[in-house]
Amino acid sequence: MLPAFVVCTDEMISKWRKLVNFMGSSEVDMSVEFQNLTGDVISRAAFGSNFEEGRLIFLLQKEQGRLFLQSQMNINFPLLRFLPTKVNKRMKHINREVGSLLTRIIEKREKFIRAGDHKDDLLGLLLKSNLNEVEVNKNSDGGMSMADVIEECKLFYFAGQETTTNLLTWTMIVLSMHNEWQERAREEVLQVFGNNKPDYDDLNRLKIVNMILLEVMRLYPSTSLIRCTKKETKLGDMSLPAGVQLFMPLHIVHRDKEQWGEDVMEFKPERFSEGMFKATKDKVSYFPFGWGPRICVGQNFAMLESKLAIAKILQNFSFQLSPTYTHAPHAAVTLQPRYGAQ
Repeated sequence: MLPAFVVCTDEMISKWRKLVNFMGSSEVDMSVEFQNLTGDVISRAAFGSNFEEGRLIFLLQKEQGRLFLQSQMNINFPLLRFLPTKVNKRMKHINREVGSLLTRIIEKREKFIRAGDHKDDLLGLLLKSNLNEVEVNKNSDGGMSMADVIEECKLFYFAGQETTTNLLTWTMIVLSMHNEWQERAREEVLQVFGNNKPDYDDLNRLKIVNMILLEVMRLYPSTSLIRCTKKETKLGDMSLPAGVQLFMPLHIVHRDKEQWGEDVMEFKPERFSEGMFKATKDKVSYFPFGWGPRICVGQNFAMLESKLAIAKILQNFSFQLSPTYTHAPHAAVTLQPRYGAQ
């Protein structure tokens, strides 16, 4: 999938170069730029299409996330989620529309696969495996239904764009605030790559860039975790029955002085110089991608994409925050800069 990452990143860099060459310098909103980049990446790498084909799906899912948060504010009136309110009607309409758009993409890809035209993107691999299970192994119960495939695609789109957008945006903000780390990262990138295109092996040699990304995810985790007890569970002094929802606020856990020390609020990538387990003193106190059997399956995808994007940017540009930038982390569906990232 690295070639798809490179194509998308090169297109973004080329656009920025034109702005800089024309104006000498340019102010851009990084959150918007990275939304376009990660949307293009997930569209090409996961679906073999382009961002234009998936743009409406992204917009609809973003609106649905906002409406879902709005509906969750009615915690004292849980029955409202089942009533035909304006918000609920709109959410159902979005769900149908996204399902219809994805169905067309899936059916088109199934036709190509049956004709022998295989692509090694996530959707192609998923459909190929599914068809093999049903048609070759004659196991109709083992295959995924269209509804199952659609739900997987929705997850690809959301997890593949929103969370990586936020990681890249906060990384650019933090490196603009800490110019010494921006310079150290650039020095490493130029030492490893020079002006050549990054490849997979070299990306894994970027120790300083990796440390920076890990520390950014500690200070600005994209989202929090929700889990549900399946059986009676002992949690500290509390005994929780089955069916209890647990909310894990990562931004609080990742900034706990007892776990991280008195300098917990400082940006210090060197915490991770000897790896994640050394940084956490072997305690389960850092999980930007979750933990255990439900850990995010896309974490390697996200880290590879982020390393490549940051490396390419550092190769070509230096950057600083706009005088108009206001630092205001805002928890929507994910943690975002409330007033943009110029």
